[in-house]
Amino acid sequence: MNSNALKIYEHLIKGLAEHFGPSTEIVLHDLCAKDKKHTIVAIENGHITGRSIGDGPSRIVRDALNSDPSALEDRLCYLTRTEDGKILKSSTIYIHDKEGRAIALLGINTDITLTMAMEKMLHDFHAPDIPDQEPEQITTHVADILDDLIRQSIELIGKPASLMSKDEKVKAIRFLNDSGAFLVTKSGPKVCAAFGISKYTLYSYLDEAKSGEQSSD
Repeated sequence: MNSNALKIYEHLIKGLAEHFGPSTEIVLHDLCAKDKKHTIVAIENGHITGRSIGDGPSRIVRDALNSDPSALEDRLCYLTRTEDGKILKSSTIYIHDKEGRAIALLGINTDITLTMAMEKMLHDFHAPDIPDQEPEQITTHVADILDDLIRQSIELIGKPASLMSKDEKVKAIRFLNDSGAFLVTKSGPKVCAAFGISKYTLYSYLDEAKSGEQSSD
């Protein structure tokens, strides 16, 4: 992102933050950043998530970096959760270039923790059978993203890694690959340790995962 464009977006972000107030974080991620571990180029009210300029991508941004830039669509009014437990109403808006490729991501995160608590209290009083919606977690550090993806891959199989067959481990590795886990620096050793496999075996499973082949033990 060039400096002129960044100045325009910084001006916009400051205005939006003033409009919505201190309970709303406005953050801009550069999807074209050379260093994918430092995508935040502008942010206001970063105290909401504890992030600042130079911090790394959230899970949503990481997914965007691993997707076809021309196929990304805005996602509006969904729930996320910070590491310290705040519940946020979030929106993800992609900024595209002249060719239609997503080059930046504008995130809007409003802390609704107190209003949700009040709503739940009132709803429990009037109608206690309210369905729960599990919020997605916003991660601040790249290492947290990898840990979360490994946890999801194990949950996908439904059993501890030590009890998985080869096919099940290949399936879990395929999920990690499709989710962009191996874009994280030094992800290989951590994945090997989680699944109890060698580096050579990981490469073998990755080849099978990428080709879509399933083999038996």
